[in-house]
Amino acid sequence: MSSALLIIDVQQALCSGQYQCFDIHRVIDSINQLSTRARKAGVPVVLIQHEEKDSPLAHGAEGWQLAEGLLTEAKDLRVRKTTPDSFYQTDLSKLLPSEDFERLIICGLQTDYCVNATVRKAHELGYDVVLAADAHSTVDNGNISAEDIIAEHNKDLAHLTGATARVDVEPAAEIIF
Repeated sequence: MSSALLIIDVQQALCSGQYQCFDIHRVIDSINQLSTRARKAGVPVVLIQHEEKDSPLAHGAEGWQLAEGLLTEAKDLRVRKTTPDSFYQTDLSKLLPSEDFERLIICGLQTDYCVNATVRKAHELGYDVVLAADAHSTVDNGNISAEDIIAEHNKDLAHLTGATARVDVEPAAEIIF
């Protein structure tokens, strides 16, 4: 089965300062362990970066840069996006056509926005999805803690399995490449 690893929005603005996501250092460690194993197995790693004009995530701004501590390699694929859905108006589906890539392993930021939208779209497009349960994060939303948002999404997204594609939610260490 041909797989790819998507690392969504692990960028400076979401990993430090005002918008720092919950338990971010542990999450980055989990993502690094996943990406190291993926590269060793010859699985493509896709680094996805969100951009928004006039914000800390403006293209090229310090906040837009990939987070310090995130392990990357020159051969990693890169995708720029402007909406929560990593497929919308990007070249992601050209880089990973569903006829060549059956399974997408997804991790990154933020659980309730870009990770959620990308998992749902990938499933809708017919990819099998594995969400790394402990390798995505977000911030408290004022009503619910980040920890509860993460747990709720892990539970809800695991129920998306349908006739043509499935969503599995597994701890990063248990994901097999």
